[in-house]
Amino acid sequence: MAEVHHFTYGVFNPLAAYLLAFLGSFFGLLGTARARDARTSSRRNRWLLISAFAIGGGAIWLMHFAAMLGFEVPDSPVRFDIPMTVLSLAFAVAAVGTGLLIVGHGRRSLPKVIAAGVLTGGGVLAMHYTGMYGMNVAGEMRYDLGLVVASAIIAVVASTVALWFAVSVRGWAPISGAAAIMAVAVCGMHYTGMAAMSVHLDPATPTQVDGFRPLTMIVPITLITAATIVGVALSALQAMTEEEFTDGAGTPRRGVHAETAVPWSLKQATMATPTVGRRPSPRPVPLRSPTNG
Repeated sequence: MAEVHHFTYGVFNPLAAYLLAFLGSFFGLLGTARARDARTSSRRNRWLLISAFAIGGGAIWLMHFAAMLGFEVPDSPVRFDIPMTVLSLAFAVAAVGTGLLIVGHGRRSLPKVIAAGVLTGGGVLAMHYTGMYGMNVAGEMRYDLGLVVASAIIAVVASTVALWFAVSVRGWAPISGAAAIMAVAVCGMHYTGMAAMSVHLDPATPTQVDGFRPLTMIVPITLITAATIVGVALSALQAMTEEEFTDGAGTPRRGVHAETAVPWSLKQATMATPTVGRRPSPRPVPLRSPTNG
């Protein structure tokens, strides 16, 4: 069994992974809070989709690969397969999005949150081990079944708690605390899954491994992180702007002042027009009856 390092760059990787997990969870919970206040299903779905990208793409997927930058096998090169890496991103976003759509509509109930948590946890688990499958070394990767089961339990519990937070917490302080808890759970699941893996080198296996170097992944990870944050921020800004200037049914508010939101109409403007300078309308003169004489 080959020697494996999980913290090649010291505390930098776990700290960066935790920070990404926290920020993604924080933005995602802000989005779900807005989704609960949405008046229409389309607006609610938009906020839930934004939250799915923030949590699934940021808090889970980006955290995973930020932590993986610190993974090293001294006796073998480590390379990443791009198609499998992208597939793991799709698993993360789809799993979180499905769970949020389930709990984001209808009445809140514990059985529904648990069922969605199991489904989402399975997707998160698929994301993790798909990403691991996309990692190539000059040998064979094996997994300890007990630790794999432990990582699955953590993934399901973390997903269930995250979905419960998504339909419950409101306000900056509670959302920050919930995001901190979610980040600990996501990182715990990742490093438990990583501890389950061992590398067994084969002398007959060529040392030439295909794929991208881990450090080369810094550039796409940085770009994807920036694109995710900017995309989520712009989508949220657009959604808030539309909600500000439209009514509950999505119809633009005609004649609404941006500050006071007091309805305006032509009739009110006519009634409010000052009468100074107008000529008074002539009053009718009563007819005088004719007199004799």
